[in-house]
Amino acid sequence: MRLTAIFQKVPEGYIAFVEELPGANTQGKTLEEARSNLLEAIELVLESNRMLAEESIQGMDVIRETLTVSG
Repeated sequence: MRLTAIFQKVPEGYIAFVEELPGANTQGKTLEEARSNLLEAIELVLESNRMLAEESIQGMDVIRETLTVSG
């Protein structure tokens, strides 16, 4: 899977977000810090989404599969 990171220079440093993943956004004083923080934000958003999905299907009969996205 490929995601698109967007970095914008602001007076305080950089703001960053991922186009394809709403909620994955952050900031940093340097571009390197913003990149590092963005990777952490992605992990947190995915973890949170997994937890919410688990709660919504708890007790239901579901099929779980691993997906690999290419492109």
